[in-house]
Amino acid sequence: MKPFDPPPGPDDDPSVAGPASSGCPHLSLRPETPDDAPFLAALFASVRGPEFEGNGWPEEVRDAFLAQQFRFQSAHYAHHYADADFSIVERHGAPVGRFYLHRGLTDHRIVDISLLPEARNQGLGGALLDIACAEADRLGRVASLHVDKSNPAQRLYARKGFIRVGESGPRWHMIRAPGPEAPAGAHAETGA
Repeated sequence: MKPFDPPPGPDDDPSVAGPASSGCPHLSLRPETPDDAPFLAALFASVRGPEFEGNGWPEEVRDAFLAQQFRFQSAHYAHHYADADFSIVERHGAPVGRFYLHRGLTDHRIVDISLLPEARNQGLGGALLDIACAEADRLGRVASLHVDKSNPAQRLYARKGFIRVGESGPRWHMIRAPGPEAPAGAHAETGA
C-alpha cells in the first residue's frame, strides 16, 4: 500500500488537508494499517449487513458470512489494486470510513468509499469524490467507479458528472470525463 497524499488544505495545515478543503472540517485521510482490520471489518458489516436483515439467518451465521465476504473483498482489492491508496477517513481523529483510490495510466479508479452510518448523509462522500475528481482533472484523466445498481449513491455520482458506460452483473460502470464542465457541486444526501 502507498500512503495517500491528499491535496493541501488551506495554508497547508495538515489537520485540514483533503476533505476539509472541500467543506468538511475536521476530516482527514491517513494510510490504512494492519491495526485497522477490526474497524474495517465492522465498517464492511455496517455497509453490507442491512442487505441480509430479515432473511431468517441466525445472527452468528450472518456475522460469519459478512466476515468471510469482507476477507474475500480485501483479498480482491489487494490483488487487483495492489498499488492503490488505501486510506482511512477520520473525523476529529476517529475513523469513520475508508477511501480507496487507484491511479491508473488513463483513469483514477475510485475503488471504494464506505462510511459508518453516523457519518453518512453529511457530504463526506461528495468531498472524497471531489478530491479524486480534482486530481484526475489536473492530470487530464477520467475518474471511474463501479456501483451496485441498487445503491442510491448513483444519484450523487450523477450530480458529480459520472455517466453510465457499461454494466457487469449487478453493477454499473460509471465514468466522469476530465474538465471544468464537470460539476463539482453539492455533496450528497445519499450516504456515499
